[in-house]
Amino acid sequence: MTEKLLTELLRNYKAGRMTEEATLARLKNLSLQVENFGFASIDHGRELRQGFPEVVYSPGKTKEQLKTIFKNLYERSAGNLIASRASREQFDFLRDEIPEATFDETARMIYVDRDKTLKRDEGRKILVVTAGTSDIPVAEEARLAAYLWGNAVGTCYDCGVAGIHRLFAHMDEITSANVIIVVAGMEGALASVVGGLTNRPVIAVPTSVGYGASFQGLAALLAMLNSCAAGVCVVNIDNGFGAGVLASKINRVR
Repeated sequence: MTEKLLTELLRNYKAGRMTEEATLARLKNLSLQVENFGFASIDHGRELRQGFPEVVYSPGKTKEQLKTIFKNLYERSAGNLIASRASREQFDFLRDEIPEATFDETARMIYVDRDKTLKRDEGRKILVVTAGTSDIPVAEEARLAAYLWGNAVGTCYDCGVAGIHRLFAHMDEITSANVIIVVAGMEGALASVVGGLTNRPVIAVPTSVGYGASFQGLAALLAMLNSCAAGVCVVNIDNGFGAGVLASKINRVR
């Protein structure tokens, strides 16, 4: 259900073409619309409830399953679309069916950027900061997710605590951002440092970047959870998408 169809429903009620009872019944059902394909139940009401269509997690799905789900969402929704953690092979399989689809190799994301109603507010920018270059794939997932949800997004990459003067060179961007996403592996210290430099919400994303004792990101996760900086929240290891969506939801609050 799109905003256009919802508007049409309300106009029909206003014009007397639908009773109050019939309109209420339709409204109750709209946000719960599910289409079942056996291997997937597609939530078509999510765009109405949350402002963005259902996002498809690609790993574990065959090329045929992903194409069926993504094409169905493309045809029955009006907003931007995301298939996260996708492969080039999956994208090549569906691209002929959905010519608007684009693949971002770094973010590992298939997406459709088609919502022309979005107005990205440069005065409420989301800033994505990484400790190192190796953290960029997770950061790009966060950046692209936040952008597709309708936000202006900036980046400051490779400015971790091992050369902290690199971070201080970006103080203007840090102090002017409305929400900051900090992506770091190794010891995960960057989130605490940034949290101490700003009064804005900081979303920390631990990555699985690091040597043996980093335990595939567990060390960074625990360090971020134990941050002494106030106003730092933490998402799961390598969850750039989750950080981008959370930042977007925070950014929408006025």
